[in-house]
Amino acid sequence: MKKTLLLVDGSSYLYRAYHAMPDLRNAKEEPTGALYGVVAMLRRLLLDYKADYLACVFDAKGGTFRDDIYPQYKAQRPSMPEDMVAQIEPIHKVVAALGWPVLAVPGVEADDVIGSLAKRATRAGLHTVISTGDKDLAQLVDEHVELVNTMSGERQDIAGVIKKFGVAPAQIVDYLMLIGDSVDNVPGVAKVGPKTAAKWLTEYQSVEGLVAHADAIKGAVGNNLREAIPHFEMTRRLLALKLDCEIPGVSDDLTELVARPADREALLKYYDYYGFRTWLRELSGEPERVPAQDSRVASQPPEAPAQVHYDTVLDWHAFDAWLGKIEGADLVAIDTETTSLDPMQARLVGISLSVAPGVACYIPVDHRGPDRVVQLPKKEVLDRLRRWLEDASVAKLLHNAKYDAHVFMNEGVRLAGITEDTMLQAYVLESHRRVGLQELAERWLGRTGVTYEELCGKGAKQIGFDEVEIDRAAYYSSEDSDFTLQLHRVLRPQIAREAGLEAIYRLEIKASAVLTTIERNGVRIDAHALAMQSHEIGQQLVQLEQKAYELAEQPFNLNSPKQLGEILFDRMHLPVVRKTAGGAPSTDEDVLTKLAHDYPLPRVLLDYRGLAKLKSTYTDKLPKMINRDTQRVHTRYAQAAVITGRLASSDPNLQNIPVRTPEGRRVRTAFVATEGQIVSADYSQIELRVMAHVSGDENLQRAFAQGEDIHRATAAEVLGVALDQVSSEQRRAAKAINFGLIYGMGEFGLAANLGITRDAARAYIDRYFVRYPGVAAYMERTRAKAREQGYVETVFGRRLWFPELRGAKGPRQAAALRAAINAPMQGTAADLIKMAMVAVQDWLDAEQLKTIMIMQVHDELVFDVPEAEVEVLVQHLPGLMCDVAQLSVPLVAEVGMGPNWEQAH
Repeated sequence: MKKTLLLVDGSSYLYRAYHAMPDLRNAKEEPTGALYGVVAMLRRLLLDYKADYLACVFDAKGGTFRDDIYPQYKAQRPSMPEDMVAQIEPIHKVVAALGWPVLAVPGVEADDVIGSLAKRATRAGLHTVISTGDKDLAQLVDEHVELVNTMSGERQDIAGVIKKFGVAPAQIVDYLMLIGDSVDNVPGVAKVGPKTAAKWLTEYQSVEGLVAHADAIKGAVGNNLREAIPHFEMTRRLLALKLDCEIPGVSDDLTELVARPADREALLKYYDYYGFRTWLRELSGEPERVPAQDSRVASQPPEAPAQVHYDTVLDWHAFDAWLGKIEGADLVAIDTETTSLDPMQARLVGISLSVAPGVACYIPVDHRGPDRVVQLPKKEVLDRLRRWLEDASVAKLLHNAKYDAHVFMNEGVRLAGITEDTMLQAYVLESHRRVGLQELAERWLGRTGVTYEELCGKGAKQIGFDEVEIDRAAYYSSEDSDFTLQLHRVLRPQIAREAGLEAIYRLEIKASAVLTTIERNGVRIDAHALAMQSHEIGQQLVQLEQKAYELAEQPFNLNSPKQLGEILFDRMHLPVVRKTAGGAPSTDEDVLTKLAHDYPLPRVLLDYRGLAKLKSTYTDKLPKMINRDTQRVHTRYAQAAVITGRLASSDPNLQNIPVRTPEGRRVRTAFVATEGQIVSADYSQIELRVMAHVSGDENLQRAFAQGEDIHRATAAEVLGVALDQVSSEQRRAAKAINFGLIYGMGEFGLAANLGITRDAARAYIDRYFVRYPGVAAYMERTRAKAREQGYVETVFGRRLWFPELRGAKGPRQAAALRAAINAPMQGTAADLIKMAMVAVQDWLDAEQLKTIMIMQVHDELVFDVPEAEVEVLVQHLPGLMCDVAQLSVPLVAEVGMGPNWEQAH
């Protein structure tokens, strides 16, 4: 296998990090955002690429030969901001301490140095990976050189360049000559964009070929082409990279660029000085270590404002004053008070706004309490706020923005510009903890605010918020928006300091908007079909009840654990599998499942429970949940409830409809299209594909790359038989171990699953790990990381916490370790489906299609599609879903369609 040279376009990293990161500073108020961003990207890059040679290349000070060719070259670029300039030297030092040779050659650009190094590497028999966001470097791509974009994860080999630009790498310079480069002030052909340039080069191969046929290009674009011909020679010299640069200190065999270890002591010093707390703790091995400069303030919550200024807006003069405040603010926290927790039913009672710590207001619009205060009319308030509320360019901060977006839509307002959400911030930072506003305020601000129960009471005596006296309501709501703003100031910088967390947070913000749309769309339900199913299930339940009576030789209450225990264990003398905390024999589902292998009554009881639950939860309940206004069922997706990043559906739960029984699958036939087809698209074997990626196991990756049946391939590998000789029983066993291992299952679980001895299960697992050593190494590595740091991460940087790993012992810790092994797979799958949701919704919006996304169920997206759009959706869905990320194995999305969900799946 060829050795790899990894080259980083340091100048591209610098600009991207500076503009992508917030204004981070250390305790001495020195800027650190660009430094942090560059280091975070380099750290991530080294995890993704095991390079033998390294270099990080920056532009040197002073002009280059291109300035001599064309004095206006880059003349339009603004001067580099002082804060960026101040971080260049620190970046060079920290990058060098990370083990990267830092290069900057006077008289040429970083791109020229990168190109020259790539050519040397090719001559030396190396494969080169260039990390950059600069399209100019695509001209270097060939069978020995590829590009990778660290921010997006996009990789470009020859096929990737053609896909992105529509031309081959050898045509990139010609392509840039035609479209020009406004950033570098390189002129192109007026009015010629990427599509025209690619079309011309496809037809004429090169600029020279195009010039030879220039007279054939008609119209204004032909005139523009002919006018541009005189400057083509100059633009080619500006755009073509110089590939023979002299690089001081680097020999032709690149010996000086051999990868070397990081300088730990230097890094500890830099991380301490610049306040990079997480990296400092990680490198030092001290989980509570704080940078010396900010140790005084690090452990203390921010001080509460000396006094608060909460206004109650009851007249237009006060309203106009606050309208001026929010229009002049960089970020405004918003909170709504409503009549219901159901987002589709809730109506607006009041709005609170906060523009600074301790400064907030409340605008009551629909209180009907005993104080009978005259309020501004709701419709007029919303009409005057509409422009600001619906302006996507105005940044807004909320806590659980999805709920508030629904409330505003119920009032005819489309809330836009939701850039921050403190609920999602807290979730991204601590996925294992509660994210309610009151809990967060107490945890992060050291503040205890007025609770809803204190305001409205509890239980049967609880009143609606619209009945609360306005002065009390105003303080409560203003405090909520004030707390939201203060929490944002504490939480947001912590996310910004971690590139992975930042990427996940931005994904969650986008996903929140898509989930609002999905919830709003709702699902059409055939109530009559469900009524028929309920009737039939009711008859089946009566029959099962009678059968249970016969087996027990007496009637009893099948829903009574006490009576059931007496029948099973006292009368029928079945073995006691497990006892409850109170000492009685357990009759839970696990116990009945084990007993059902040998005894008929537990099997009947399981069937009865399954059908009873199906009836009460779905066939009886779903018709009652149809919204009167929309005539559809609207679930709620909890975005911050599951440690792994998965969504949780409730009211009703559409993610847990049983699919292993005919009756369960039949429920899904009642989920019908409005007037066309239901289309379902889901990722195939996504968690196993993620396992192949994160483990790096060559055998597993090869099976997926070759499109093999992964369970059959596993059986063939483990049992040492040919693929076409694998029996259905052998495939079933392989499937059990494939899925079992990603859930941390051991020999005991596999033995129970397959009905074999523990020795046989152990032998099977041993053979599996011999054939898939990367999986075994991944599992051991993950256990060690989880124990050491208390969390694991997804491929994309989501942090999944398991606090039990440090406090618990015995079975609880073992269970946490099993969960930690699976979490990166499940979490990465959750990330991917959220990315897919965003990508598909963006495409639907851009194409202005009438198709609506109606459900997200684990790894599946479900759509209600007009007949005229079915073909285009089915054609585009796989690509949209599979192009959201590039793993080391191909992603596969399978699409089905039908008049209802079951037939589409």
